[in-house]
Amino acid sequence: MTTPMIEIDTVTKYFGDKLVLDRVSLTVNPHEVVCLIGASGSGKSTLLRCVNRLVAHDYGTIRLDGVPVDDRSFGKTGLQRRAAIVFQAYNLFPHMSVLDNITLAPCRVHGQSRAEAAARGCEVLERFGMGGFTRAYPEQLSGGQQQRVAIARALMTRPDVLLLDEITAALDPELVGEVLAIIRGLKDEGMTMMIVTHEMGFAREVADRVAFLDAGTILEEDTPDRLFGTPQEARTRAFLQRILSAGRL
Repeated sequence: MTTPMIEIDTVTKYFGDKLVLDRVSLTVNPHEVVCLIGASGSGKSTLLRCVNRLVAHDYGTIRLDGVPVDDRSFGKTGLQRRAAIVFQAYNLFPHMSVLDNITLAPCRVHGQSRAEAAARGCEVLERFGMGGFTRAYPEQLSGGQQQRVAIARALMTRPDVLLLDEITAALDPELVGEVLAIIRGLKDEGMTMMIVTHEMGFAREVADRVAFLDAGTILEEDTPDRLFGTPQEARTRAFLQRILSAGRL
């Protein structure tokens, strides 16, 4: 039996007195893409951040490839290296070139040599059509180009899992397609991904499974065709109807 790459078991998270995640359970198998959808404030981004402990959950267990994410064997940076995250804000250092941005963590945090990191960086940038921008600065790039650099940075450590948090939310509509094309390519290569998204058409196309979160719980989880086509829960149907009315599905 295949060990799930990500196993979330009855995870609960509070921010102060506010219950943000309420006994959430979810598995993501190797090479699988799971999209998290739901209204703002439903707990999607918090759940994503709990997977690589950017946010520490209060109760329950999260395992990466069978090992609890709080296990000491990961050390200080091993978990973040294996479960890399990309945010909607690009978080690039404006005073550093593209190549310096993506090689900073491999060199300073993970101990790679500058030459090794630079060679890997050029390889990843070339793959995403950014090979001619190694010396460019973030302000010289479009939003879509900056997000491609952010994704390239996440892939520098050859992670087992890619966590994507609304990576198109800050982009102009005409730039969304170029970023989503990269994610399709990563799926085709077998990358395991958890994706928080409001792009329902994209979720329908790329996801193996879709989980609908509501008030900190996974209310419904299914294949894209079934969840979008014949949702079982009234709350899911109401959410998708609003999305449909807005022309986003």
